[in-house]
Amino acid sequence: MQKKKLALSTQIFIALVIAIIAGIAFTGNPTFATTYIKPFGTIFLNLIKWIVCPLVFFSIMAGVVSMRDIRKVGAIGGRTIVYYLCTTAFAVAIGLLFANLLKGIFPVLSTTDLAYEPSATSVNFMDTLVGIFPSNFIKPFVEANMLQIIVASLFIGFALILINDGKDTDFVAVNVANDICMKAMEMILKLSPIGVFCLLCPVVAENGPAVLGSLAKVLLVAYLCYAVHAVAVYSASVRALGGLSPIKFFKGMLPAIMMAFSSASSVGTLPLNMECSEKLGADKEVASFVLPLGATINMDGTAIYQGVCAVFIASCFGINLTLSQMLTIVLTATLASIGTAGVPGAGMVMLAMVLQSVNLPVEGIALVAGVDRIFDMGRTVVNITGDASCAIVVSEMQRRRERRKAKA
Repeated sequence: MQKKKLALSTQIFIALVIAIIAGIAFTGNPTFATTYIKPFGTIFLNLIKWIVCPLVFFSIMAGVVSMRDIRKVGAIGGRTIVYYLCTTAFAVAIGLLFANLLKGIFPVLSTTDLAYEPSATSVNFMDTLVGIFPSNFIKPFVEANMLQIIVASLFIGFALILINDGKDTDFVAVNVANDICMKAMEMILKLSPIGVFCLLCPVVAENGPAVLGSLAKVLLVAYLCYAVHAVAVYSASVRALGGLSPIKFFKGMLPAIMMAFSSASSVGTLPLNMECSEKLGADKEVASFVLPLGATINMDGTAIYQGVCAVFIASCFGINLTLSQMLTIVLTATLASIGTAGVPGAGMVMLAMVLQSVNLPVEGIALVAGVDRIFDMGRTVVNITGDASCAIVVSEMQRRRERRKAKA
């Protein structure tokens, strides 16, 4: 009989438990863990850093060139993108706000070999704005400057659309390059259990069991942010822009919410989400466009996760984030929500990008990777609920637009 393979999330959780046990065993003498186990975790991190830049570049470019269909639906596409970007920005801001308010409950770990030096000089907003735009094609990849990579991919993607000039070009080269990068990332993420063990074991060995309580605290903060964003932002949106009662909205979305929580898959919940949205009043043609697009690029829950985990990891390493760094996190997480579309383990990939964008130690991923599945269940619920709210809002706005045209 064929053996049933454990899910990756289960493997990572098992690796987390084994890493904690091994770390406690090495607490008295952490030298072995830091000398012989940690280097394999560093190899795993190096592989993630290696693939994340080309992955983001080609993934965003492929997403942009595929959006040539948005021009056919005109205002629907524009409103959808604006809505998704705005709610994602709100999500990151909420995550950062609550994480900063509650960061006092996060522990400060005594770490060694930390490759982080706080900047002695403050950077103003205009310098940050100028720094978003690359002056060299290769330099953003060498320095892993995610914002510059995202801007470069957007420019080239739009250029490809313009030179297409109405032709039905498939852009095979871009899609093949994107598929290669995604497959490489999938291969690397299969090593996640080994990477988590080799990164977390030395941390527990050096800091003792005190680090374990921090996981429950950061999960609590993340789920608090999920709830606030869903209740405040989506309720206000469907009430003010969609003309729908928030209670009716969440009651109608309950089947899709339960499916999303149990499966942790936005794409897997898509058929049920479309059914619930249409029952709540979303037009079928709008829902059939907005929801698949949202399942690919709209990641409000993941954006909250980035903000909370960035502050959590910074607090664990005794680092205070500046206002400039927080603005960079908002920009990076908002724009990168398109860039990591369809990638297994997208939360971990985006977190690596966000940490790199503000020069935080990527090693901190090990602190949250083991419970990523628990994070994922909540953030998937937020993601699909945001998609449905967009379908309802855009449908109502389109109906209002048609009524105005009819009167005119």
